[in-house]
Amino acid sequence: MKTNAHSIQSISRVWQFVGALLLLVFTAIAACAASIVDSKHNLAISGPGGVKATLETEICIFCHTPHQKTGDVPLWNHAMPVQQYTPYSSTTLKATDVRQPTGASKLCLSCHDGTVALGMVNSRRTQIQMRDAVTTMPPGSTRLGTDLSDDHPISFKYDSALASQNPELKDPTTLDARVRLDHDRQLQCTSCHDPHNDQFGKFLVQDNAGSALCLNCHVPNRWKDSAHKISTATWNGQGINPWPHTSEPTVAANACASCHASHNAGTKPRLLNSAVAEQNCLPCHNGNVAVKNLQPEFEKFSAHPIITTGHLHDEAEDFINPTRHVGCVDCHNAHAAQASDPGSLHAAGSLVGVRGVSSLGTVVNPVTKEAQLCYRCHGDSIGKGPAVVTRRVAETNKRLQFAGANASFHPIEAVGRNSSVPSLISPWTVTSTMTCSDCHNNNQGPGAGGTGARGPHGSQFSPILEREMVFVDNQAESPAAYAMCYKCHSRTSILADESFPHRLHVVDEQTSCTTCHDSHGVASAPALINFNTAYVSAFSSRIEFNRSSPFSGNCTLTCHSHDHDASAYGAGAPIQSQMRKLLRTPPKRKVR
Repeated sequence: MKTNAHSIQSISRVWQFVGALLLLVFTAIAACAASIVDSKHNLAISGPGGVKATLETEICIFCHTPHQKTGDVPLWNHAMPVQQYTPYSSTTLKATDVRQPTGASKLCLSCHDGTVALGMVNSRRTQIQMRDAVTTMPPGSTRLGTDLSDDHPISFKYDSALASQNPELKDPTTLDARVRLDHDRQLQCTSCHDPHNDQFGKFLVQDNAGSALCLNCHVPNRWKDSAHKISTATWNGQGINPWPHTSEPTVAANACASCHASHNAGTKPRLLNSAVAEQNCLPCHNGNVAVKNLQPEFEKFSAHPIITTGHLHDEAEDFINPTRHVGCVDCHNAHAAQASDPGSLHAAGSLVGVRGVSSLGTVVNPVTKEAQLCYRCHGDSIGKGPAVVTRRVAETNKRLQFAGANASFHPIEAVGRNSSVPSLISPWTVTSTMTCSDCHNNNQGPGAGGTGARGPHGSQFSPILEREMVFVDNQAESPAAYAMCYKCHSRTSILADESFPHRLHVVDEQTSCTTCHDSHGVASAPALINFNTAYVSAFSSRIEFNRSSPFSGNCTLTCHSHDHDASAYGAGAPIQSQMRKLLRTPPKRKVR
């Protein structure tokens, strides 16, 4: 009797344990079911979405069954796809095992690729009929198709080895517990989506405001201080909605989604919102979110041609000699760019975190001065456009033109060689250095006294000059005609001939500044002398400029059919008068 009583007590305790366990299980199922009931994943007749069955009342049956399952876990019921998929691909993708979907991702695609009927389940002898003659997933953002190259990569092993290859990926051992890898350590659809819980919308495993979900895995360099992370700017409601696939109201809240789309991306590599490169930037930088409107700058007479060539950019391209093109991301790092800017763009503000080329021709990452960014395209690249002026010494490599070892140069890389420049306007001195954008800038920007955007995006004056510069001869001198030079060099001093008989040449003979001077630099001649061969030719087989002192020298050349045979300047009024007389004397006609 004691033995029987003991056995009965043991059995009772077992059933109590089983009952408690079942209660926990059913409670958990009920909690999930409560979420599913009110979500689009409820495809039963009671579902709140537009896609649902005509008669079916069971909710879980579209995915799960306790019997007659397909063989896939967890107790999978839906017919599996048999299609081959086009996986995500990018030249910068480090994972090498992004191939065909596996595990939970393939289960999700059994509905979301749109190839299998929604009501095709293993536990029903006939297909569950859906309302309004719907069969497969209807067209829309949730129908991914079999081309997954425009979707975030899935079914690849995310381990410490992968993270070590990409410093902008977190080590998966530090992932938030809500972001789950599968038993093979693969990242699947279920790493970001919980099909049973739509608490945060789109069945995300957590609230993605500020791209919190994205930043569980991705750690872009310098993102912490980036304008795209911290800006509270909002859309003013005009033009195209810059954030059509989110409900977030600010740049900071959209964060990654300001430029990227996890699914159905317009640009497949790197998952950018738009297929047109500049349209990933301009919807905000057209004055409707960002303060300044950059769009019209690229439509000016002279501009960086992002509209026609921006789509050619690729992160893995030959850095020095890519196919000729320019895009916003060639000059700006969207993950690092900051709103604050010192004004002269000294590798701060909008230029934070970009790569460039040093004065020695080596790659620098990041740039430490603006010119290094410009040298990327205007230095050693063989894809440069033709020179604006045909020079006696042809050199289009700006890196070499600004070299400190040259005989003369504008002081980009080093303080200038000339110790006496009487025309300089304060605060410029002979010990000053400058940036490329002191000359190449928006003609309506702050440097020109306007309120437009700062930077060499575009200008009405070629080649993207902040102010007008006449490049041809026989044009009347005026403050406007040579405004670019007169920004730093006093017109009064220049025309008073304090360093050279400029008035004779520029005013009387209507010779452009660029006919004699090459503004970037000249390896072998002082005073930036590098004659324009459209107007200057050889005299007795020679084109020479010789300087004997800071303000005197002589020229040997033929200019506008006037022969200069060691014609001197600066050595006294009589010689100046001789040069003036020579220039004003009509050229002799040859007797035939």
